[in-house]
Amino acid sequence: MTKVLVLQSSALNENSNTRFIANKLLERLGRDNALDVSTRDLAGKPLPHLNEATLGAFFSPADQRTAEQQQAVALSDELIAELLAADVLVIGAPMYNFGVPSTLKAYLDHIARAGITFKYTETGPVGLVENKKAYIVAAAGGIHAGTPRDFVAPYLKTFLGFIGIDDVELIQAEGMSMQDQKEAAIEKALDEIERI
Repeated sequence: MTKVLVLQSSALNENSNTRFIANKLLERLGRDNALDVSTRDLAGKPLPHLNEATLGAFFSPADQRTAEQQQAVALSDELIAELLAADVLVIGAPMYNFGVPSTLKAYLDHIARAGITFKYTETGPVGLVENKKAYIVAAAGGIHAGTPRDFVAPYLKTFLGFIGIDDVELIQAEGMSMQDQKEAAIEKALDEIERI
């Protein structure tokens, strides 16, 4: 049984291109393996952004945290445990104003923890989240891939590599707000899924 963690960040719910494509990806993955899928809807249940109390708790040794600090890191600990328990990560990432939705950024901020998901060494940072496969399902209203305007896929690949997830596949659908492009873009994304 392959454990899959799906992160959905589109605020469009049933009208979301990334949700639609991610569901098609799950159908495809389910043909090869039995899947145990858990979904975290970051748009439906947004996470709080980091604040001074949470950051202070992150940087305090676990055995020296106050009760308030333990409470401040509890959500982050839960998110990290959920990630570490998964074999496969599927990230639905629409482009909002050239970047990822703030709800997805908040999630990433909560799971980037020195000494837990990465560590600094004399030769630079080393990711501690190992033996995971990740799929990024990215969609954009315009055409941005490979241009200086694309801060979604490169950012997510960099972040995932930073915490140790290097086996990353990108499924991209662009031109979703362009009537003459949308259908072809979805077909291309579905073809990419079939080739997995």
